[in-house]
Amino acid sequence: MESLYWLLIATISISLLIFKLLNYPHVIRKLPPGPSPWPLIGNLNLIGPLPHQSLHKLSQTYGELMYLKFGSTPVVVASSPEMAKLLLRTHDHVFASRPSTAAGRLTHFNCRSVGFSPYGPYWIQGRKIYYNEVFSAKKLSFFEYIRVEECKILRSRLHALSGEPIMLKGHLSRCTLSVISRMVLGRKYISESEGEKEVVTFVEFREMLDEFFVLNGTLNIGDWIPWMQFMDLQGYVKRMKTLRKRLDRFLEHVLEDHRERMRDEGDDFVVKDVVDSLLKMVDDPNLEVKIDFNDVKGLTQDLVAGGTETSALTVEWAMSELIKQPHLIKKAIEELDIVIGTERWVEENDLPNLPFLDSILKETMRLHPVAILPPHLSIQDCKVAGYDIAKGTLIFTNSWSIGRDPNFWDDPESFRPERFFGRDIDVKGQHFELLPFGSGRRMCPGYNFALLMTSSLLANMLQGFTWKLPKNMRCEDINMDEVYGLSTTRKFPLYIIPEPRLLGKMYH
Repeated sequence: MESLYWLLIATISISLLIFKLLNYPHVIRKLPPGPSPWPLIGNLNLIGPLPHQSLHKLSQTYGELMYLKFGSTPVVVASSPEMAKLLLRTHDHVFASRPSTAAGRLTHFNCRSVGFSPYGPYWIQGRKIYYNEVFSAKKLSFFEYIRVEECKILRSRLHALSGEPIMLKGHLSRCTLSVISRMVLGRKYISESEGEKEVVTFVEFREMLDEFFVLNGTLNIGDWIPWMQFMDLQGYVKRMKTLRKRLDRFLEHVLEDHRERMRDEGDDFVVKDVVDSLLKMVDDPNLEVKIDFNDVKGLTQDLVAGGTETSALTVEWAMSELIKQPHLIKKAIEELDIVIGTERWVEENDLPNLPFLDSILKETMRLHPVAILPPHLSIQDCKVAGYDIAKGTLIFTNSWSIGRDPNFWDDPESFRPERFFGRDIDVKGQHFELLPFGSGRRMCPGYNFALLMTSSLLANMLQGFTWKLPKNMRCEDINMDEVYGLSTTRKFPLYIIPEPRLLGKMYH
């Protein structure tokens, strides 16, 4: 018994020594400043329900490049444009990969989406497919008729609901989902009500997307403390497995419908949408990396989810800010009436001539970056700003914090679109003080599509309707609290009342 006792003491002592060495690597390396970690959990105790805001607050103490431990995982957080530029441009080749997480494995078909796959040949090939099949200038131009048709349907729906409070996000999401579904899947595949032949209704799919973005943005303890994975203390893994079954059921329905058409048409089969193109690539010997049906599901899901959520959320945040400052709406409408008039609808080729509208969207993306960028993974040791960053470190670029940097933005908490007048700042990854789509190799490949959708939607909202708050509600009553996920949504959806401002015949 005594020998077992001393063996236990020795084991504990060695474990504590190893823990100390692992958690205090600045003894042998020069690490960025950061708070001291706790045993086992690291600095997870400092991260609240809104991690981007928790990291912003910590950066006020520890600086623009900060070192943390999430469980046993080293983490570096960039909170300034200068540090973001070093990580995403100067050392982009080192930090271009992604970590393997439970969400990536379970809700991205074993990390087979472009957003969550590690850097390598498969990711490079997938990104190239996205550009060639969806996001090239030629493809975006070809699909313009879909965006025009769905905006018309949205206007008609809002016209029919005039005078009634509506949940704006629901209508915006329905429009963006319809657009991306027709572009990628060939048709909408989502029924308006129960009893139709599709496997999900719009409400059910909306719930799936909401759950998808929540689960992909959580800090899952099992990812940071691997030996605790099996416990699933937060219940996230169970929810991910349930969601995976629902997503797989929907995507299998889509793929089988396309495969059936391929079989029926035989040698006369003509590619009509992105899923057709992907299915034609399955087992294609000319591809550098062979893809299978799970890869097709991962790539398809990435496009549908990403193309639906961020555009709708950006416009909802923009309308939330505008409704609080009616003089901004008046100014935007004046610009629209001067450039377009009141006898035709805004078109995509009008958008470059609407600088105030563009400034509204930039200011929205600065103050409310809806795509909280997933972590990058260091694939080798690297020195950044004089600090050592080890291979296997996770890298977070806090765009929420960068958009509030007082060194770059006057009165950063205020919504002031005019701050962009006369300033050469775009959102395409070259100006690191504004990074709603990221930058470098991992920049969102669909940013041009997102800019077209958000600009078109906001222009239609403002040109076609005046907007009022529900009865007895004042501008100052609008709650601007956030809920964290892979995208940052409003805690309380915006309810507003549309009233037509143009001739009735234009809405039909």
